[in-house]
Amino acid sequence: MILRGIGASGGVGMGPAVCLRAAAPDRAGRGYAGVEDERARLRAASCQVERETAALAERMRVRAGESEPAILTGQITMLRDPELELQLDRAIQEGETAEAAVDAVFGGYIRLFEGLEDERMRLRAADIRDLQSRLLRALLGRREADLSRLPAGCVLVTRELTPSMAVGLDRERVAAILTETGGSASHAAILTRALGIPAVLGAAGALQAVENGELVLVDGDAGTALPRPGRKEQEEYRTRRAALLRRQARLEPYRRRPTVDGDGRRLRLYANVGHPAEAVRAAAEGAEGIGLLRTEFLFLDRAEPPTEEEQLAAYLAAARPFPRGEVVIRTLDAGGDKRIPWLALPQERNPFLGCRGLRASFAQPELFRVQLRALLRAGAEAPGLRVLLPMATSVSEVRKVRAMLAQCAVELEREGMACRLELPLGVMVETPAAARTADLLAQESDFFSIGTNDLTQYILAADRNAPEAKRLYTPFHPAVLRELRDVIRAGRQAGIPVGLCGEAAADPELLPLLLAWGLEELSVSPALLLETRARIAGWTAAEAGAVERQVMALAGPEEIRAYYDAWPHN
Repeated sequence: MILRGIGASGGVGMGPAVCLRAAAPDRAGRGYAGVEDERARLRAASCQVERETAALAERMRVRAGESEPAILTGQITMLRDPELELQLDRAIQEGETAEAAVDAVFGGYIRLFEGLEDERMRLRAADIRDLQSRLLRALLGRREADLSRLPAGCVLVTRELTPSMAVGLDRERVAAILTETGGSASHAAILTRALGIPAVLGAAGALQAVENGELVLVDGDAGTALPRPGRKEQEEYRTRRAALLRRQARLEPYRRRPTVDGDGRRLRLYANVGHPAEAVRAAAEGAEGIGLLRTEFLFLDRAEPPTEEEQLAAYLAAARPFPRGEVVIRTLDAGGDKRIPWLALPQERNPFLGCRGLRASFAQPELFRVQLRALLRAGAEAPGLRVLLPMATSVSEVRKVRAMLAQCAVELEREGMACRLELPLGVMVETPAAARTADLLAQESDFFSIGTNDLTQYILAADRNAPEAKRLYTPFHPAVLRELRDVIRAGRQAGIPVGLCGEAAADPELLPLLLAWGLEELSVSPALLLETRARIAGWTAAEAGAVERQVMALAGPEEIRAYYDAWPHN
């Protein structure tokens, strides 16, 4: 029986199962002790949980690299929330024990979040449930399970992986994780990716299908788990594992090497990350910097906008692993498929062509101003910080942002805040409008970053997520290839760096074309860094140029596909 869930962290792991079946806390025998005593018990438990959370946050900082680990410090913020405190106190005044008050009040928040339409917000119920469980354990004098002492090579199977559980895991002891609930956007998933532990979340019935000690095979790439694998599956796993180890050994020398092509021409290889916790792994995998930090994580997982201080801490956390490298931070890319429940954006029939990216930021000027202020302040401590504008389509938009940055810098100086007076400002070239006016935008921009995912679907009028149009979506259409070539040339002629950060950046078939056109920067997922660096080293300018000339002479994607099918580099 194959269990199917969501591949939240890539890789494959096999080992004996350790099943955590949470038991309901036993509160029998404790009666109501009066308002003051119950208040005192709740205060003591809250202080204990706050101390424990601060210790976990420090542990996360050391292991996952966040100097201000918001995933856990957010729990401290919730504990201190005046409205939550008021509701708990009201329940105690009405005759509830501290345990019953925590049950009722936190249970209400959990049900509220679980009923929301937005998946990311629904997943926050796990964080609230985590805090509730830890408060109840503190009230009842129970100790939390020590997950750092799990048997070596085990597969952890549990109903739900909470942030506090994830921080307690030892990646050297846990081969993989399998849960019944959760998703790839959950905080626990972010942490498992940062720790490099293969994980499949949301596999319904996992605890019923697996017994303690039984062998389990977890495939974080496919999002599947196989309890009690047979001899054939075990052999396939060992073969796959051996191939992975050989690949790692082959790529290991590239971890600390500079990124150069076969002629010794220097390029820069960066990482795409969606959260600061992933930046440390990127640095460990050999990234020279961050080519794209998506800032949506700050805005999506909450009911109100992040503060300037929260944003500042997150940007510095992402930059800290790269003291001498570039760190490109994209301003909020709201709209399209990234709906933010509390953000008052218009309801549109086609949000991908409406108020998204930079347009959404202009529609919320105060929200945008806070983000720009945080970026300017982060720039004072992170010299490599650069700002990237999503969905920019005109020179006037870039000028408007420069004016806003200048105004924010004046305000910060007046307030006595340390800040960079100017930040390198780049355009994410992801629309035909930006691509066709790249020569004009280059005069106003400090760098380009080509977003191939959106650029391809806009050029081809093919939604990459629509099954009926997916076959049309390919970067190897001559129209897309010509735009990529022309944007790179426009940037080079203007003397500004040009990078590429979409899925195509890691495409081995597109790589020789990009090298032939003179691309200087590539940004890929951390897992693909070493493979990409090795591939770059295998191409000389003459070899790349020969491939480029043949491909660009072909008339359509079918001919190009046929060329690559017969390609000697396969």
